[in-house]
Amino acid sequence: MDITVAIDAMGGDYGPHVTVPAALAVLDHDPAVNIILVGLRDVLEAELVAHKRTVGPRLRIHEATEVVTMDDPPAIAMRSKKDSSMRVMIDLVKSGEAHAAVSAGNTGALMAISRFVLKTLPGVDRPAICTVLPSLKGRAYVLDLGANVDCTAEHLLQFAIMGAMLASAVENNPRPSVGLLNIGSEAIKGNDVVKQAAELLRQSHLRFHGNVEGDDIYKGTTDVVVCDGFVGNVALKASEGLAQMMGTFLREEYQHGLFSKLAAAISWPVLKRFKQRVDHRRYNGASLLGLRGIVIKSHGSADSYALQFAINRAIEECRGGVLRRITEQMAIEHPQQAA
Repeated sequence: MDITVAIDAMGGDYGPHVTVPAALAVLDHDPAVNIILVGLRDVLEAELVAHKRTVGPRLRIHEATEVVTMDDPPAIAMRSKKDSSMRVMIDLVKSGEAHAAVSAGNTGALMAISRFVLKTLPGVDRPAICTVLPSLKGRAYVLDLGANVDCTAEHLLQFAIMGAMLASAVENNPRPSVGLLNIGSEAIKGNDVVKQAAELLRQSHLRFHGNVEGDDIYKGTTDVVVCDGFVGNVALKASEGLAQMMGTFLREEYQHGLFSKLAAAISWPVLKRFKQRVDHRRYNGASLLGLRGIVIKSHGSADSYALQFAINRAIEECRGGVLRRITEQMAIEHPQQAA
């Protein structure tokens, strides 16, 4: 089955200078993918010329006359910029012209527009942001990462269902394990919402491991880690800050004198493999789960290499039938709500 991905070509810190080459690289790698570049036609055509490419059966431009900036409030982006590249991209998913959408633009605006245009799947109260993080056992799917600061126990159950179905679809894992992020693994730990959520998860049809702590994310204790958006965003940003600090420390130590520089040269193959394993660009692309369409948010500062991973994540979700899996599992857990 051919997959068509609509890309907000104007989004992100670098716009078409990153989105266009990333789209071209994906097209060259996967012959079953079609791309729609959404944005200012003259700018996109000029960028294609710079890469000695033209539109064709698998690549086309869909014009949009406005651009959502990183500073635009979500309400302004949704109500006043109805012909923005972000809005038009989501409209293409709504109409069925595209199977998925990818943007590196304003996160708040993307969530607001996507929720307004696409609506949520049956049984889903709120969409959640889910990303993949490296672990000692492979990859961990963590949600929510900032879309929902205040959550009920029922919301956390819904996040768990969505995260488990995403992991199942992408990792080809029929029963991924689910952990509830807490301040301790004991059942008595945590606030009332977390305790109630744990009870709902124990009663669900999911493979619930129990409570997990922050270090369990990177140990790979469970395939999916669930939390509210406040906790998830803090955990993610703390992890990113730690990774940056460790990288800086390592570079500084290798610059201390001739012997350190010589050691760096000798150990370069090992350092190169290590860098590849922890390269944050390879984990770029957060899923806006729970919508009636596949929407992927790329990091705003992503380069072309990183954006390719976000686009490929959208393709994986399409091929894995994520929307169908979530809908079916919601019907199993809450047959009345999902009807």
